[in-house]
Order: sequence, then structure tokens, then C-alpha cells
Amino acid sequence: MEANSGKSTTNASSLRWKILRRNLIRRSSSNSEDKSEMGIQRISRKATHGFNLIPFHLMKDRVEENVNSMDSSRNATLCYTLPVTNASPLILHQRADDMAHLNDFEVCNRYDIDNTGLVCQWPSEDVLAHYCLSRASIFRGKRVIELGSGYGLAGLIVAMTTEAREVFISDGNPQVVDYIQRNVNANSGSFGGTEVKPLMLHWGQEKDSDISNTFDVIIASDCTFFKEFHGALVRTIKSLLKKEGPSEAILFSPRRGNSLDKFLGEVKDSGLHFSTDEMYDTEVWRRHQGFVEGDDSWPNYEMDHCYPLLVRITR
Repeated sequence: MEANSGKSTTNASSLRWKILRRNLIRRSSSNSEDKSEMGIQRISRKATHGFNLIPFHLMKDRVEENVNSMDSSRNATLCYTLPVTNASPLILHQRADDMAHLNDFEVCNRYDIDNTGLVCQWPSEDVLAHYCLSRASIFRGKRVIELGSGYGLAGLIVAMTTEAREVFISDGNPQVVDYIQRNVNANSGSFGGTEVKPLMLHWGQEKDSDISNTFDVIIASDCTFFKEFHGALVRTIKSLLKKEGPSEAILFSPRRGNSLDKFLGEVKDSGLHFSTDEMYDTEVWRRHQGFVEGDDSWPNYEMDHCYPLLVRITR
């Protein structure tokens, strides 16, 4: 996403490096840095628990096999309690809060990707996961892929609760894919007959691959963040959706100024069709209204930047 401050526009890569600096050098911002700090706040806006739709707790003293002590100290393990009869707990390994590493940004530059999947579990992912949980019939018996999945919460929930035939959980960042693999391993006993596969996927580079035009359902959340990736994301969606029979992409994303509208313009120009929905779930809407009315558990909540719209894309 591009962040505007007055008449100037700061590009996303510049803001990413400023986020890195803020994490590595903990000090108060001077008055001369206030405007750029506002820009950082706009692209890193996040609540401690977001919409908090699926209960979870932090697991302490959990030791993973084949993970050295240094890596372990940088990580947190969450345990989600899924509101489904007889569902197993969902284990999610992720970076500990406020942990930034220079290597993260070197990887971003090398692969021309962003590092948002490592920063945190974004609120739109929480909403996507809740939506998938409550609409399991969409995925039953289907071939599903999650794009830009981060740690893979929504994809894992689809795999564990919906009786999907096959679930790919993908990201373009190799560090994130390592976490996806660890999370698939941690929950492997809970997938039933569903095949689950981590996948390194760079948007726009899957044409004529063995996964082209093979998916019944694509899911994604907060993937319209950076405008420079819109075109590649649309091409990826178009190339992955099945041509024969019904298929669709289900995305959740806040408007963020004109970012979502620009993405939808790319969707239209590609020949795909889309619809948007603001009131798609009564519980999500109820919590949204609470935040708007001043629920102090999300003090910097703004609908434009925080509330995800449902976007459905078809051929």
C-alpha cells in the first residue's frame, strides 16, 4: 500500500525500511520524523487481537524438534480452539511480537516481495479463517489454495474442518514457507483425508505450471496491500481458477484509500468478474460496530484501514 502524507507520497519499500529502523533502534521519534512515522503507522496498523473471532492462547515452554535454541527464542506458539465439534486444537508457530531481523529485508529485496507475512497475524486473516469455519460447504471435496498465506491460519482451518480434497498453503517468501511447513507438520494428525501442501509461489510466475487452472477455490486476505503487486495477483488468480465448472476466489481486504478499488479495476480489466460485500457476517459486523463506537481494545481502529470487505472473483 502507498501511504500519503500531505502532498507527498512515500513508497512502500521506503516505509518497510523505516519499520526495520524503528525495530532495530528503539528511541523516540523527533518532531521532524512525525510525518514519516504517520506513514509507517498507516501501513503497519494492527490490533493486539484484531477481531479476535477464534479463541487462542500462547503456549509456553513448548519445544519443537529440529529447531535450534536461537530460532526457538524468536518464535511464539499459539494454540487455537476451533468452535467445531471434536476439532483438535490448531497449533500455530509464528514470530514473537516486535522481532525484526535484517535478513528479513534482505530476502524481500532478493525476491522482490514484502515481509508482511512475518510481521504478524493480520486481522483480515482472522476474518477469513472465521468465514471459512462457518461456511465449510464451500470447500467440501474441493481443491483449494490460499495465496499470501503468512503463517497459514485460514488454510490450516480449511484443511482441518471442511473435508476439502486438497489444500495448498502458499506464500512468495521462503522464510514464511518454512513456517507454513512447520505448522503443517504440527497439525498433520488433524487433516483427516485432506492432502495439505506448503507451496512457494511468486505471483505472476505460475503460467503453464502443473497447478494452472486446477483450483475450485482460492482464498486470500490482505493481499491488496501494495499496489505494485496488483497486476501479478490478478494474473495469478486468473491462471489458477479452473476453466471448467464453477470456481471462485474469496478475498478479504480493507479499502485502504483507493488501493482496493485499484485492484478491482485490474480484476475488471483482466476479464474476470467480481462482487463486494460489506455486511457478510453478523458477528464480524457486530464487532466492527463496537470498535467504531469506541471499544478500547482496538484504539486506532478505522473502517477504511481495518475492516475487510468480502470480494468474490469468478471467470
